[in-house]
Amino acid sequence: MTRTCFTALVAAVLISFASVNAGATSRIKDLANIEGVRQNQLIGYGLVVGLNGTGDTLNNIPFTKQSHQAMLERLGVNVRGQTLRTGNVAAVMVTANLPAFSTQGTRIDITVSSLGDAKSLQGGMLLVTPLLGADGNVYAVGQGSVAIGGFQAEGEAAKIVRGVPTVGRIANGALIEREIEFNLNRQNQLRMALRNPDFTTAKRIAAAINDYIGVPTAESLDPGTVGITVPQQYRGNVISLLTEIEQLQVEPDLAAKIVIDERSGIIVMGRDVRVSMVAVAQGNLTVTISETPQVSQPGAFVPRGAATTVVPRTRIGVQEDGKKLALVKDGVSLQQLVDGLNALGIGPRDLIAILQAIKAAGAIQADIEVM
Repeated sequence: MTRTCFTALVAAVLISFASVNAGATSRIKDLANIEGVRQNQLIGYGLVVGLNGTGDTLNNIPFTKQSHQAMLERLGVNVRGQTLRTGNVAAVMVTANLPAFSTQGTRIDITVSSLGDAKSLQGGMLLVTPLLGADGNVYAVGQGSVAIGGFQAEGEAAKIVRGVPTVGRIANGALIEREIEFNLNRQNQLRMALRNPDFTTAKRIAAAINDYIGVPTAESLDPGTVGITVPQQYRGNVISLLTEIEQLQVEPDLAAKIVIDERSGIIVMGRDVRVSMVAVAQGNLTVTISETPQVSQPGAFVPRGAATTVVPRTRIGVQEDGKKLALVKDGVSLQQLVDGLNALGIGPRDLIAILQAIKAAGAIQADIEVM
C-alpha cells in the first residue's frame, strides 16, 4: 500500500469517527425511568432527648410539652398537672426516602429537623418514631443518635453559629417494617418516563429498542412516555429485558432554550439557539462625585468672633462608555453568538438584558426562562 493510499485511509477513518461523535449519545438508563421503580417519601413526628439544655422551651412550645407528657404516661409515669422545666427535649420531624424494592428488615437513612425553638440537636437521641407513607401506613421505625453538621457556642456577650445545628441525620437510623408490593418481573406492559420530555427523543428511544429486539415492541405514546410490550421470550424475565434495553445508546434532542438566573447572573444556553441578523449596541453611563472639603481660617485682622469654617468643594464628572454597534449575522450558532456578545466587553448582568431585548425584537429562536 502506498503512502498516499494509507493517508487517504487514515483520513477516511478519522472522518467516520468525527461523524459518529458529532452528536452526544446517552444511555436510555440515563434518559428515562421505569414506571413503578421509584422512591416513596416517609414522614414522622418524634422526640429527641439528651440535649444539653439546648432543647425546646416547654412553656413556649405546647406540642413538645404534650408529647413529653404522653411519652412518660405510656411508660407508666404520671406527670399531669406537674410543672416541667427541662430543656433537654425537642420535638422533631423525621423524614426519609423508602427506596424501590426495599425489603423488610433493611435499614435506611433518616433526617431529623427541629420543630420548636431548640437551639441545637447536638448529642441528642431520637426515640422510637414510626415513619408513615402517604397512605397513612407505617413503613419504617426510626431511632438512634443524631449527628449534626453545624454547631453553636455562646457566652455572656457573644454567640457563634456555624451551619444548621437544628437539623441532623442518622445513618441507617430507620428499620423497614413493611414492603411495597410490586412484582416487576411479571409485568407484560412497561412504560418508560422521560426525564426531559421531547417528541424526538421519545421516538428515538422507541426506534432503538425496536431495532435491538427485532420486532415492533416499543412505541412513543407522548413526549414523556414510551410504552413497551414485553416480547414473548422475555415473559417472566423482565429484569433481563430492562438490563439490555437500558444500555442502548440514544442521542437526545433538546429544545432551544436560554435559562437565566437574575439573582446570580448565571446564563445557560442550549446548543441549538439561533439568532436572526440583528445589531447590538451597549453603553454605560458613569457618574463620579468626589468631595474635597477645604478649611477656611480667619485672617489676622478680622473682627473678633470670626471662627474657622469648613467650605465644601464638590466635583462631578460624567463619562459615557459607548460601544459601537456589533452586527450578529443571520442564523449564527451558540458559539458565534457568545463570541459576538463578548466582543462588546459586557458582563453577565448586561448580557441578560441584551438577550431579553433580542428576544423582544423577535430575532432569537429560543425560549427564555427566567429563574
